[in-house]
Amino acid sequence: MALPTLGLDPWSLLGLFLFQLLLLLLPPTNAGGGGQEPMPRVRYHAGDGRRALSFFHQKGLQDFDTLLLSGDGGTLYVGAREAILALAIQDPGVPSLTSMIPWPASNTKKSECAFKKKSNETQCFNFIRVLVSFNTTHLYACGTFAFSPTCTFIELRDSYLQPILENKVVDGKGQSPFDPAHKHTAVLTDGMLFSGTMSNFLGNEPVLIRTLGSQPVLKTDNFPRWLQSDASFVAAIPSTEVVYFFFEETATEFEFFEKLRTSRVARVCKNDVGGEKLLQKKWTTFLKAQLLCSQPGQLPFNIIRHAVLLPSNSSAGSQVYAVFTSQWEIGGTRSSAVCAFSLENINRVFEGKYKELNKETSRWTTYGGPDIDPRPGSCSVGPSSHKALTFMKDHFLMDEQVVGVPLLVKSGVEYTRLAVETAQDVDGHGHVVMYLGTTTGSLHKAVVSGDSGAHLVEEIQLVSDPEPVRNLQLAPMQGAVFAGFSGGIWKIPRANCSVYESCVDCILARDPHCAWDPKSSTCRLLPTQILEPWKQDMKRGNPDWACAIGPMARSHPPPRRPQIIKEVLAVPNSILELPCPHPSALASYHWSYDTAKVPGASSTVYNGSLLLLLHDGVGGLYQCWATENGFSYPVVSYWVDSEDQPLALDPELAGIPRERVKTPLTRVGSGAALAAQRSYWPHFLTVTVLLAVVLSGALILLLTSPLGALRARGKVQGCDTLAPGEKAPLSREKHPQPLKEHRTSAGDVDADNNRLGSEVA
Repeated sequence: MALPTLGLDPWSLLGLFLFQLLLLLLPPTNAGGGGQEPMPRVRYHAGDGRRALSFFHQKGLQDFDTLLLSGDGGTLYVGAREAILALAIQDPGVPSLTSMIPWPASNTKKSECAFKKKSNETQCFNFIRVLVSFNTTHLYACGTFAFSPTCTFIELRDSYLQPILENKVVDGKGQSPFDPAHKHTAVLTDGMLFSGTMSNFLGNEPVLIRTLGSQPVLKTDNFPRWLQSDASFVAAIPSTEVVYFFFEETATEFEFFEKLRTSRVARVCKNDVGGEKLLQKKWTTFLKAQLLCSQPGQLPFNIIRHAVLLPSNSSAGSQVYAVFTSQWEIGGTRSSAVCAFSLENINRVFEGKYKELNKETSRWTTYGGPDIDPRPGSCSVGPSSHKALTFMKDHFLMDEQVVGVPLLVKSGVEYTRLAVETAQDVDGHGHVVMYLGTTTGSLHKAVVSGDSGAHLVEEIQLVSDPEPVRNLQLAPMQGAVFAGFSGGIWKIPRANCSVYESCVDCILARDPHCAWDPKSSTCRLLPTQILEPWKQDMKRGNPDWACAIGPMARSHPPPRRPQIIKEVLAVPNSILELPCPHPSALASYHWSYDTAKVPGASSTVYNGSLLLLLHDGVGGLYQCWATENGFSYPVVSYWVDSEDQPLALDPELAGIPRERVKTPLTRVGSGAALAAQRSYWPHFLTVTVLLAVVLSGALILLLTSPLGALRARGKVQGCDTLAPGEKAPLSREKHPQPLKEHRTSAGDVDADNNRLGSEVA
């Protein structure tokens, strides 16, 4: 009675049974997490054709670590291992090499480096660590020079690098690290070079030093331990009167932790001339404070990795953006955070109270003594008094912390570098855009959304083999970001608007560089001057409003009809695998059949694709819907039909373009186009044959088991019972005893039709 009820013939019923068996064998699909942590909306794998990238490399060169953009924005200077390059970046595509000068370490220095137990394969080279623009005609560069830091001036002629002259090479101790693995920072401002690095071969004497220019050379004092021996510098940011250094070191003011790392910001004045008798050739304005980047109730992100300044029209509005990680692992993985610090807040902390070390208890407490005028550490004109210098030797740590605002917190990711810029939307409002490099060779693009934090627009995997991003350099005139790696430099356009094929997708992306052009019906890169009413909604990301048609915008929402219908004609009792592209990782997806749910008995969703067993009554319109930010829209639409009895297309779908697909579809991989089609009917035939063989074997076993028992019973009763008067065989061997008793019923009879007893052994 099941066949008439289901309306299926035996073959269809068998196919349905095997389909359900296939569903049991499929591994479970993990549901996408809908947590609060930001996720990249679009992901591009290495080599993905949807994201056009350019890669520059040069045979024999590696470690493209240091990047410098020329003043006119048309040339990118690169410091690699034992070479300095000049790349022309005005034209689209791969940057072209205009000039290159070698700067290898001498054979003598390499021999000394190897003699000191350093590696000839990875360490005893000249790694360029400082590359700054000294003026319009010269660059200033420093390198490790096989653990013998060296600096030189490089002449420029029409952006072409001139060979290095021997008489221009000077000692670079304190300006470049000895070890290429040590972190460092350097910035040139007002003709003076401010550097933070390790100043000795062992790498345990950090120093903040000022060189070049007309001012005397100044550095930090090692005796009062202004810097801990493991200090690691990541950034130097100049301001009007001071220079800020960002670094991390072991905290000495906390006693409840051993080896607690902490992030710092230090400040020195540009007009500092050092002391006359006390602190000669030393900073007299050195102050440092703790940076705090944390979420309420969570462990702090206490290790700073990089920091950049985003200038503003006013000094108070300038923000420092920094990436942090934590020395603690949560759940076996490390996390990263991006925090913003205002220069106004940093200066307020430096104008606050000091900490002092109690030598009797070895504890840091808040200084409560009288004020000194002029204030120690301030950029006052003229030399400081002996009293003020004595005070500065012991009161270099500020009492208050500089608290940052967490904009982005991401687990399972370690950010190494960042670049920040401001982008204007169609309404003229500015949005902070951050480009974040990771330890695995990815680039994240994040947009700060006011007080609500930041959202990740995309993730681009730049290299197939994971390695950290060495450096990032923005090129605003080219609209690109350059990323340095061990093997070359990637040029990444800062936006990929063409990947958003519909107005809905373009608006939901909330990329300030992209807007929907109604005239051309494309998502385009936003020009400098907008002449047409292009569409964007950076605040809400609401396609209902931005993609509306007609003057009454809110009363005419965007159409949610399919843009194109894919017609699928397949043989009966075959499995269709209908793929659903996922344009957004933030959306949730579901399938619909006409206006109802898909039939559960003959379909299932696996890895986003719809597996459908085609038989009578399951044809019609199948749509995969995406729901994001409260808005639902169809991603793909299929009209499924049988080759034997085609159905007429629904009149309501008239006028929608159709694309004929003659055979069942397969999955879509990584956003690529539809792959070659295939039918699952041969697989079902194979499974059917195997299942029939198994069932036949089981049936034979079931049927033969009772016959074998009866034959064995007859053999015991007939052949093994001796007739009266018959002797036993002449053998000394004992007959084996039965393992157990065979019980028979009282109605059993022997071969002579005589009834047996109740038990026979």
